[in-house]
Amino acid sequence: MSHTDEHSIESLHDRFTQKFGRSEHATAVFFAPGRVNLIGEYTDFTGGLVFPCGVDRGTTLLIRPTYNQQYRFASTNFDLMAQLDQEEISQTYGDNWINYPLGILDQFTRRGVELTGFDCLYSGNIPNGAGLSSSASIEVVTAYALNELLRTELSLLELVRIAQAAENDFVGMQCGIMDQFAVAFAETDHAIMLDCHSLEHRQVPLSLEGYSIVVTNTNQRRELNESAYNDRVRECRRALELLAPVTGISHLGQLQPDQLSAQEHLFANDAIPLQRARHIAEENRRVRAAVPALIAGDLQQFGNMMNESHDSLRDLFEVSSEPLNHLVRLAREQPGVLGSRLTGAGFGGCTVSLVPDDQVERFKAMVGPAYTAATGLTADFYPIAPGNGVGPLTSGDKA
Repeated sequence: MSHTDEHSIESLHDRFTQKFGRSEHATAVFFAPGRVNLIGEYTDFTGGLVFPCGVDRGTTLLIRPTYNQQYRFASTNFDLMAQLDQEEISQTYGDNWINYPLGILDQFTRRGVELTGFDCLYSGNIPNGAGLSSSASIEVVTAYALNELLRTELSLLELVRIAQAAENDFVGMQCGIMDQFAVAFAETDHAIMLDCHSLEHRQVPLSLEGYSIVVTNTNQRRELNESAYNDRVRECRRALELLAPVTGISHLGQLQPDQLSAQEHLFANDAIPLQRARHIAEENRRVRAAVPALIAGDLQQFGNMMNESHDSLRDLFEVSSEPLNHLVRLAREQPGVLGSRLTGAGFGGCTVSLVPDDQVERFKAMVGPAYTAATGLTADFYPIAPGNGVGPLTSGDKA
């Protein structure tokens, strides 16, 4: 959690009372982090491997049952406040953040859970649009809170599925399961190797002795993101159609680089799906290799794999952008930086870099102005620590 006094739980309780008034019902407090994916990009929807960690920024939710069939939503980040009746919570509310909690309420209702009204105040310190999964953070903290307050006794994995379904079915974004899974299952000072097909996962210690993870936001406006994403999904599907009959794989995440090399002739008329499949096969190999590298404390090797990952996303998967490439190039030029790559959907968003602790300020001072000179954009820097997953907060904690 980020330690800013203005967001202490006491001050959030004051904000809650200002907005919603007093009540004899207790207010509960929960927190879910954002996440950053360290390696394993665009592999989730092919049933491949990803390697995210939670971050020490996220969403704090203060929630109180009302038992009057009224649902009130407010945020310390946005002026918009909504008050909805029972029959209004089953449809989307314009095009804004309130749809994330509404999607969760919808999923609970679909499971036959009876809802009776809530007051909810959200306070987030994840930068919007930075690709650190603020939406998954809101969804997971809401699902966790409802599960606790309504005593529905759903497992953490079921809450993850509810959060993903809210995003897919209610908000209408066809994301994989990685974001919600990472936000729920994150552990301090660990990353998660997650198989997005089987959901088998392993907590891997992230001992970054002497190094910091620095997330840098390009602040580039995302263009054609959704259509380009859907194109990549289609191209990967085509690759699977060509490969499945001869390799016996059921999803592209199973593909090994040598299997692909042996079947390149199948792609005579499908050069682009071949490129996409090569990225998927090699990226999964990199995630597999990252785990023993980190366990052995070989950060140099992990950094090399981050670099290879970016180059593959840029050249084979073609989801980078000029500002992202500038940021990565500038990061790699700085003393002691072990690796840098885009993280998230690409076409803007963020990079993640492994920077020596004693060079972080210099890194910002060198990369920031050079990036602005190259692009006309201003980058934001967020050194992050791998933080804990969703859970309750007590008044001693900072939100």
